[in-house]
Amino acid sequence: MLQQCREALALQPGQVLCDCTLGGAGHSLLLAQDITPDGLLIGIDQDAMALEAASSRLKSAHPDLKVLTLQGNFSQLDTLLLEAQVPGIDGFLFDLGVSSPQLDIPARGFSYAQDAPLDMRMDPGNQTLTAAEIVNTKNEADLAWIIRTYGEEPWAARIAQFIVKERNRQPIQTTGQLVALIRAAIPQSARKTRGNPAKRTFQSLRIATNDELGVLESGLEAAIRWLNPQGRIAVISYHSLEDRIVKESFTRAQTGCICPPELPVCICGHTPILKALTKRPLVPTSAEIEENPRSKSAKLRVAQRL
Repeated sequence: MLQQCREALALQPGQVLCDCTLGGAGHSLLLAQDITPDGLLIGIDQDAMALEAASSRLKSAHPDLKVLTLQGNFSQLDTLLLEAQVPGIDGFLFDLGVSSPQLDIPARGFSYAQDAPLDMRMDPGNQTLTAAEIVNTKNEADLAWIIRTYGEEPWAARIAQFIVKERNRQPIQTTGQLVALIRAAIPQSARKTRGNPAKRTFQSLRIATNDELGVLESGLEAAIRWLNPQGRIAVISYHSLEDRIVKESFTRAQTGCICPPELPVCICGHTPILKALTKRPLVPTSAEIEENPRSKSAKLRVAQRL
């Protein structure tokens, strides 16, 4: 949703853009054109490999633009921006979910299409919890809750049951082992119309391994605080739970008085600080979905600081 993000953020020369999910710098390469020549592009990613590759691409494409890359999770946004001595941000971009380069590297363990260690950590250098640890240590009820809640998987209880039964026989350490278990757990009649049967379970484990929903909520709250007046924030989500968090965060920030209606005057002092620019989320065009099937579930919400 490159063009939609560009139009939504409406950046100007000399402004400060913070890409909180830099990844391969796909969005930033285009958005950098709008803040040159005197702007600042800040790229944040917890994946050191992604940061190095993105930094190289940005410097090559925009040699005159000041680029600052910061390694960390966007839940650490306050700390990262304070340490970088950034006074304020004119545009924030969050492109949620796992990046294509991470999916395409088998050793990272994100993909159900290739056999690899069951890892799924976004930041292997600083994270200790892996998807394998979740699969092999959580009790059956907790596993079912994770798979049902984060993956919206109707066969969550049965998948959890199969996982526990198998791990009592041997540890589940690879993506291939887990995919085989999921295929066995989901009846063949249900598998015919659902694409790869492992998709939802893998999504749920990735979210749980990286605490993606908790990180998102704290990251959005920090970003709203750092926005300059009239600055904008754009968030692309790929999961209904992510989209709900974005919508609720924007709603809270644009809510005025929260006093009980029976009070004659306001005593809470609560004032709106944000205005949502998208009543309903924007979605990819059919042409983009055809070109990039992974974008099919994407939803873009945009808000502006008052």
